[in-house]
Amino acid sequence: MRFIHAADLHLDSPLSGLRERAGEQAEKLIGATRRAFEKLVDFALDERVDLVVIAGDVFDGDWPDHGTGLFFVKMLARLNTAGIPVAMIRGNHDAASVISRRLSWPSNVREFSSRAPETWTPPDLGVAIHGQSFADRAIPHNLAATYPEPVAGLFNIGVLHTSATGRPGHDTYAPCELRDLVSKGYDYWALGHVHTREVLCEAPHVIFPGNLQGRHVNEPGAKGFTLVTIEGGRVRQIEPIPVDVVRWARVAVDVSSASTLDETCPLIGRALKAAVDQADGRMLAVRLVLTGASPAHRVLAGDPERLEAECSSLALQAQGDVWIERVEVETVLPETAQAPSEGFHDLVQLLRDVRTDPDECAVIREALEQGLGKLPTGARVKSRLDDLAPDQMERILADAEALLLHHLTTEPIQP
Repeated sequence: MRFIHAADLHLDSPLSGLRERAGEQAEKLIGATRRAFEKLVDFALDERVDLVVIAGDVFDGDWPDHGTGLFFVKMLARLNTAGIPVAMIRGNHDAASVISRRLSWPSNVREFSSRAPETWTPPDLGVAIHGQSFADRAIPHNLAATYPEPVAGLFNIGVLHTSATGRPGHDTYAPCELRDLVSKGYDYWALGHVHTREVLCEAPHVIFPGNLQGRHVNEPGAKGFTLVTIEGGRVRQIEPIPVDVVRWARVAVDVSSASTLDETCPLIGRALKAAVDQADGRMLAVRLVLTGASPAHRVLAGDPERLEAECSSLALQAQGDVWIERVEVETVLPETAQAPSEGFHDLVQLLRDVRTDPDECAVIREALEQGLGKLPTGARVKSRLDDLAPDQMERILADAEALLLHHLTTEPIQP
């Protein structure tokens, strides 16, 4: 018997401002969560798996219309036609209290109750599936503690949406210790909520499969589901199956050897080509991070428009489908770097005094906060100034210095 363990589909997850930023590639990004689930269903049908288990967060939140639900029903109906049962629970993003619209699922689907844990034994599979959906977005208590006892003579699967003992970047929901799960006596725990694949235990298997499709740069690498093969009432094999359509990557490029933008471009080009080679033929969404003590720092930080255009040009030449999501300049000038010219010495000194004076920084911070506070909801994040922590302030001031000096030293002075 083989079954698919998936979680965190986040169908139609919104990606703010993507159409404006990604241009003609936006549609691929926007449709990626649907296409990843289609690939899961294609795999289930082609491989004739016996069962699909989904451990929560099928949806990213309430549907703006019924289109999201209808797409999901269409995929479930394909599985139903092939006689493949589906066991699913709701997580924090699609809890019973979150989703206001409703559709009836096909007859092959068992959605577990949010009122109490329950057990389902699909006919002729020799498995007992135990689970409980989230009633509300925030579940602060240990749901697993009240799960039913295992059914003797069957392969027991626990389905749980949980933060376990806590994971960076994930809110704490239905927390539990590994010993809580192991002591239950189940043969396999199908977990959801954490978007990075992780095997917590192998006796029994306790697994986060990760999400099907990365949604931003903090969800990099291959994404997909876990295929589980059972023989003689035991797990014989577990295999991660990637189905992501767009692969996210943070690509750091050391440009300390470059003195000009022209010398920087080949370094970026080689890094992009290497990232494409690792993307397994998928569209690649890249955040470029330029690092190092580089003589090219002033032009890189001082002319962001040209830099981004050059990076987009290099992406087109990388022999793959590459989108540059953002370019971050984290370079600095080498300690031996000289001022642009003697006439700018006082200006350079003034700028550096401002950056190192706590009182001056506080004045600038207050002015920025006042201006940012007037922006519409979401615009502050898009401005990339949503975090004014000390390290972010240092970067803002350093970029401002580079921008000013670059234009003062490269643009002709008008009479």
